Amino acid sequence: MKALFAGPSLYGDIVAGRIAAAPEIICRGPAAQGDVAAAALDGATAIGLVDGRYEDVAAPWHKEILFALSEGVAVYGGGSLGALRAAECARFGMIGVGEIFARYMSGDLIDDSAVAQLHAPAELGHQPLTEALVNVEATIRRLATAGSIDAALAEALAASARGLFFKQLTYEAVVERAGAPQETLDLIADHRVDLKREDARALVARLHAHDDRRSAKPAWELARPRAWRRQLERLVEARRG
Repeated sequence: MKALFAGPSLYGDIVAGRIAAAPEIICRGPAAQGDVAAAALDGATAIGLVDGRYEDVAAPWHKEILFALSEGVAVYGGGSLGALRAAECARFGMIGVGEIFARYMSGDLIDDSAVAQLHAPAELGHQPLTEALVNVEATIRRLATAGSIDAALAEALAASARGLFFKQLTYEAVVERAGAPQETLDLIADHRVDLKREDARALVARLHAHDDRRSAKPAWELARPRAWRRQLERLVEARRG
C-alpha cells in the first residue's frame, strides 16, 4: 500500500481519494500529527508527504517520519510541509522531491510560512483559498523575466506579498497593497506559476514508480522515549478498536 498526504497542493487532481495517473496510491488528505505513523502501522510500503495540518491540530512530527523509515518504509516529501520535513529528515533517509525541497535544503527557504495556504475542508476537496508565497514569488519572477513588468513593479509586488499574512495572501491583495494597476491581475493569470503543484506531481510520479514493498531497515536505531511510546501505543490501540 502506498499512502499520500496531500490536499490544496493537488486540488483537482485527487478525486474520491485517488489520482488517475497513479490509482494504486491512497490519498488521505493533509497529514496531522500521528497520520504518518498510522500509515506505517497500516502496512504502507511507501508514504508521500505533501500537505500537512498545523493550526487546528498538531503538525506531523519528525519522530513519526523516523519511525516509518526505521520500519523500512520509503518516505517522500515535497511541495509543501513535506518539503520542509524532507530537508529536516534527509540525513535519516527521507527522500526530498522538487524545487521547494531543494530550497529548504540549501537554506534559501527556512520558514514554513512560505508554503502555507488557507484552504477549504475535505468536503470541498481542500480547495485553496489563498496563494502560497513560493508560488507568488515564482509568478513575479516569470513576469519580470518575460518583460511583462519592470523591475520596480516586480519589487513592489514581491514586497507586498511578503508583507501579507498567509491567510490574506491572494493576488488581488498583493496587487492592491502594491498600488499596481488592476491589469496586472490579467498578466498574473497569463503567467501564473504553481510551484507547489509541480513539485507535488513530481512526488506522485516518484511514489508511483516505487516498488510496492518495504526495504531493509536502516542501520540506525530509533530512540523510543516515553512520549513516543505512549503516542505509538495510542495509535496501535485505536487500530484494535
